Amino acid sequence: MHRRWLLFLSAMCCFVNIHIYGAEKTNADLHDILTRLDTELQHRDKYISMRQMRIDSLEQLRATGKIKLQPLISLAKLYTSFDNDSALVVYSRAYDMAMAAGQDSMAAVARLERAALLPLGGFTHEAVKEYSDIDTTLLGRDLKILYHSCGRQMYSYLSSFYNRFAPIREKYASLSLESQRRLVPLLPQHTPVHMLNQGEYFYLTGDYTRSHALLSALIATVPEDDNQFARAAHMLADIADAQGRNNDYIYYLALSAISDTRGATREVTSLQELGQRMFQANDVDRAHNYLYTALRNAVECNAEARMLQTSAAVPLIESVHSIELRESRHRIYIIMAAMAVTLLLLLSLIVILRRKMAQMRHLQLHLQDTNRIKEEYISQFLNLCSIYMDKLNQFCHIANRKISTGKVDDLYQLTKSGKFVENQSKEFYEVFDNAFIHIHPEFVDGVNRLLKPDCRITLMPGQLLNTDLRILAFMRLGIDDTSRVAQILNYSVHTIYAYRNKMKNRAINRDTFEADIMAI
Repeated sequence: MHRRWLLFLSAMCCFVNIHIYGAEKTNADLHDILTRLDTELQHRDKYISMRQMRIDSLEQLRATGKIKLQPLISLAKLYTSFDNDSALVVYSRAYDMAMAAGQDSMAAVARLERAALLPLGGFTHEAVKEYSDIDTTLLGRDLKILYHSCGRQMYSYLSSFYNRFAPIREKYASLSLESQRRLVPLLPQHTPVHMLNQGEYFYLTGDYTRSHALLSALIATVPEDDNQFARAAHMLADIADAQGRNNDYIYYLALSAISDTRGATREVTSLQELGQRMFQANDVDRAHNYLYTALRNAVECNAEARMLQTSAAVPLIESVHSIELRESRHRIYIIMAAMAVTLLLLLSLIVILRRKMAQMRHLQLHLQDTNRIKEEYISQFLNLCSIYMDKLNQFCHIANRKISTGKVDDLYQLTKSGKFVENQSKEFYEVFDNAFIHIHPEFVDGVNRLLKPDCRITLMPGQLLNTDLRILAFMRLGIDDTSRVAQILNYSVHTIYAYRNKMKNRAINRDTFEADIMAI
């Protein structure tokens, strides 16, 4: 029963929180707002230039010495949270002008605004003295509003300045809250400034519900680049953080940082706090970007107090940077390894391509050699044909002469003895041997490499081929028909068979001898 009651209360609390604060921001909401902040930070210099242009236009007027008191106060306000040293100088100049002109109210405005800014420059005691010396009995309603507003701001700065000293911090935080308590009733109802201060007062006193309602309504009405928007969004982030709503905390901090960036406000804390939270969330790139920009803002603004606060984040920035460097080195190592692998692949491809090109060149040379051999074959074939046509013509002349002179018996004896054929065969061998060795000059050495060492062929001086080699030469030319070879060489078929078998027996590898001959 007790457990059911606790579960019921827990469910009711969740329902009330959703009803009051709305559903917590999703991861998609955070992605969108952080992406938007990243984009705005890329345009930071543009927003600063726009504010600097407004400052420069008033500075040019001040340089002529003809500027009036009210524009001088406006110039100081433009410098506030942008370049605090310049703001203090201009407020001091406005105070002197007002005192010289006898305008006590304007002098009080300049003095109060200057007192509110002095803690940021490290002038804590001077700020308290300046503020305390102001006689409030003579202040009208508007100046009282300014008095308490500047007091709230000044004491708030002092409280943050003494953040490490709890008693002093609490003292100034209490004075800041008291100034705000007195300020709120003086402000016009339902105005943005009233909603902001009332909402902040509720926040500081722990009334988160009413504070959240007022501040949410405020950011829905004021422009996003207004400083009130940035302050309200920052307090909404603090409320979310106090209630453990982490996504809402990051969302509103980012919204506050966007407002500060668009308004070119340099004296800020939202970006620094967001950077620290991003570091905790392991978003190293964003953490480094936000913390570095926050530190740059503090330095450019010349806000000593903010620089001291932001300097505490320097070790964090350094650690983030170290992480980035380490990850960058890992990425570089991976890229180098990938490049090495790619290089090896390229080298392998180059080697393969070179081999292919060498093969292509070899094939090309082989093709050229083949064409040359073919041309040689044709040339030698035509030469042989020419020789035998000539021999045939000579034989016809001899036969005609013998027949015409009646020497038929001589013709008969010439053909019957076989000497004519033998002589013609010798001439054929000489022509064939010359032609074949001309085409295949390494043929004899190639054949000897295929034969056993003690069976290799040794030619007589002046001899190009012998009968064994001549039979193998016909085989190399593709004339493998034994009867045809016998007919050409004027041998019997049996003799050709005997020669071929004898050569096979002398071969190192009998089974592949003929194929090896064709490969020479």
